[in-house]
Amino acid sequence: MESIPTRLDGLLLLAPVVHRDGRGFFTESFRNDVVAALPMTQEWVQDNHSRSTQGVVRGMHFQLGDGQAKLIRCARGAIFDVVVDLRPDSGTFAEWEAFVLDDENLHELYVPVGFAHGFCVISDLADVVYKCSSYYDPSSERGFAYNDPEVAIEWPAGLALSASQRDSGAPLLKDIKSELAFNY
Repeated sequence: MESIPTRLDGLLLLAPVVHRDGRGFFTESFRNDVVAALPMTQEWVQDNHSRSTQGVVRGMHFQLGDGQAKLIRCARGAIFDVVVDLRPDSGTFAEWEAFVLDDENLHELYVPVGFAHGFCVISDLADVVYKCSSYYDPSSERGFAYNDPEVAIEWPAGLALSASQRDSGAPLLKDIKSELAFNY
């Protein structure tokens, strides 16, 4: 698995080895001994799977306390995947970086604790699957507005974005900054 450089320190964009022929492709999407050689120290305890239609935005989500690292891939379709640095002592606090994850490039994105995560579906339909380093705990779940003007994520143009009620009504990042205790 090749690690592709990212702008925000701590993120890993991974390109697995893909074997393609006239029948399709084969890839190992997760292999513990390969991942163990990368700078990821947590154990994966939960797998999640979401299906969404074009223009759906999910995010910007994160967990308080010990947080939750994620290893994300798009198994079907294509997404514009966004992370925002929530580490107040980082030189890139509140900055974002985005990647296209799809069923052609098969890239995977490692999002460590201390980052918010969200995505927008850019294909007709997308299945997103991801590993989590901790179990879902609704009491630690937080988020901020995907369209926060100060963070200024440049979502793909030409799509009618659609978010859940919860995501549409999420606070601005500046209004929850005092809750953030992530270390750089």
